[in-house]
Amino acid sequence: MTILVTGATGTVGRLIVDELARNGHQVRALTRDPAKAGLPEGVEVVAGDLAVPDSLMTAFEGVEAVHLINFAGDDYAPLKTGEQLVALAAKSGVRKVTVLGGRADGPLEQALAASELEWTLLAPVEFMSNTLQWWAQTIKAEGVIREPFGGRLSAMVHERDIAAVAATVLTGDGHAGRTYTLTGPQAITTTEKVRILSEAVGQEIRFVELSEDEARAKWRADGMGPETIEFLIGALGDTPEIGYTVVPAVEQVTGRAPRSFAQWAAEHAAAFKR
Repeated sequence: MTILVTGATGTVGRLIVDELARNGHQVRALTRDPAKAGLPEGVEVVAGDLAVPDSLMTAFEGVEAVHLINFAGDDYAPLKTGEQLVALAAKSGVRKVTVLGGRADGPLEQALAASELEWTLLAPVEFMSNTLQWWAQTIKAEGVIREPFGGRLSAMVHERDIAAVAATVLTGDGHAGRTYTLTGPQAITTTEKVRILSEAVGQEIRFVELSEDEARAKWRADGMGPETIEFLIGALGDTPEIGYTVVPAVEQVTGRAPRSFAQWAAEHAAAFKR
């Protein structure tokens, strides 16, 4: 069985490719630039763009299962070609589809719901890997984190657990029509996150809690636009319950407990050391 993984060079997509290939599955990886893919030996890499369905004909040939993302491009704009992608999948003989970031009201998800394909939506909460994007540079430079809402809770999920769930669903049965919210094993506060990371790195990382106005000023200085800033204030200051409620989906699907933030921090400690 050939499994097509889209977004194959992304944070999760690359790990799905690794997981499937390691377990002996035939993997076809879709990327807009195959020359920069850097994927494991034995993985078939093909060019294509989810925003341009006509570029995907070859990619879908002979495929029985597909992992999709529901955005196109580096700006994470919502995918507008959901109906065409679902039609192409059905015509090509695809049986199973997973969608990362699946939301019931998205165009892609609506098209899948109206189809006869076996679809599963994967809805992870905050990625542990976001810590690299948001904190690594500041910690390496100053050994300090400046953020608002130190008591904010998050049930962060390890990106490898997201990949493991996707790979299990794509190669197994019993998941059709389900939506899996994916979390880590515990909800931790921002200040706890700093403490755990400090222990993993072996160096003190100070946490300076900003007021909302101080956070706005900092993010403006970092080059963020007003819409992004207000989104962050809302998301971090009033995190929805789903974002800090631990659920057992990772273990139910994979048969293995989800990885903790302490495990993630130990794996990535070198990226934060000064």
